Amino acid sequence: MKKGLKIAIGADHAGFDLKQAILGMFDDITFKDFGTYSTDSADYPDFAHLVANAVEAGEADFGFLLCGSANGVAMTANKHQGIRAALCWKADVTIPARTHNDANVLCIPARHVTTAEAKEIIEIFLTEEFEGGRHATRVNKIGC
Repeated sequence: MKKGLKIAIGADHAGFDLKQAILGMFDDITFKDFGTYSTDSADYPDFAHLVANAVEAGEADFGFLLCGSANGVAMTANKHQGIRAALCWKADVTIPARTHNDANVLCIPARHVTTAEAKEIIEIFLTEEFEGGRHATRVNKIGC
């Protein structure tokens, strides 16, 4: 994993506890926390748009989004032209998200992964490199 990465992170109420755990897991990552800041009910698009904007603007190397299923945050983030948000719940889904799809936002389903699984997913996401080649041709066709 590269040192000094800047990560934009956000979660709704369902992802709050896992977000807080992630913030304490990695000493060599600088996080910009876009909320939510409690388990009070919150709307996932509010945080997904902020994280996506930070990644699109180059203020963060990657984004992490958490909600109950991660579907909502992934759908929201993927509305942004420069975002390739991937819903990852285990290692073998995470690897091609980076190597084949060049994902720049990681969406984790907080109600379906343990903290240990989330850590493994994040480490894979931040370690794997985009392979380019035939995958670049496909990735370049994603935008509208």
